[in-house]
Amino acid sequence: MESFSAQLRRTADPVWSAQHEHAFVRGIGDGTAGLDGFKRYVRQDYVFLVEYARLLALGAARAPDLATMRRFADLAQVILGEEMDLHRAFARELGIGEAELEAEAPLPVTRAYTDFLLRTAALGSFGELAAALLPCMWGYAEIGARLAERPGGPADDRYAPWVETYAGPEFQALAAWCRGLVDRLADEAGDAERERMRRAFVVSSEHELAFWDVGLDR
Repeated sequence: MESFSAQLRRTADPVWSAQHEHAFVRGIGDGTAGLDGFKRYVRQDYVFLVEYARLLALGAARAPDLATMRRFADLAQVILGEEMDLHRAFARELGIGEAELEAEAPLPVTRAYTDFLLRTAALGSFGELAAALLPCMWGYAEIGARLAERPGGPADDRYAPWVETYAGPEFQALAAWCRGLVDRLADEAGDAERERMRRAFVVSSEHELAFWDVGLDR
């Protein structure tokens, strides 16, 4: 029997396929992504991470059991600690200082995505929260894995650490955990709740696709 997360992925396949074909995503793999656009993406992704940590903290507060609460709390701590430290170190390699990261204002597309996530986390069900979170994890894991399959790896060494992070076993395991969480919540939910989860997943996927535009040359 097809899992609920597999059903979600099939439903959103046109959006996910568009992500894989996005010029900036392909450019990370084949080396055609402009450095200025990539730097803008890194700065905006830092802004996103701050709000992403808030989403995880809300997930911990709303989790239905202690184990899930602990996992969300641990993830929030990882984001606020080592993940943001790694992001700052990666930014420095690209010539982006910490002050520049901290001063970065969200672009409209970033604000729209984070507002959707936080609104869902605060006002939706926990199932909707998990379903909205899933494209953030699974989408990057899938993109990273596909880009890593490119013969010889990324064509530009400056982008290789990004691909290695999301193609790596730790991030792949994180995406698998989130899929399992969504499947478990869907198994316990009724039809109306599963439909709300489906809608949250699709809308989040659409925001993921739109977010890649920040890396395009302007």
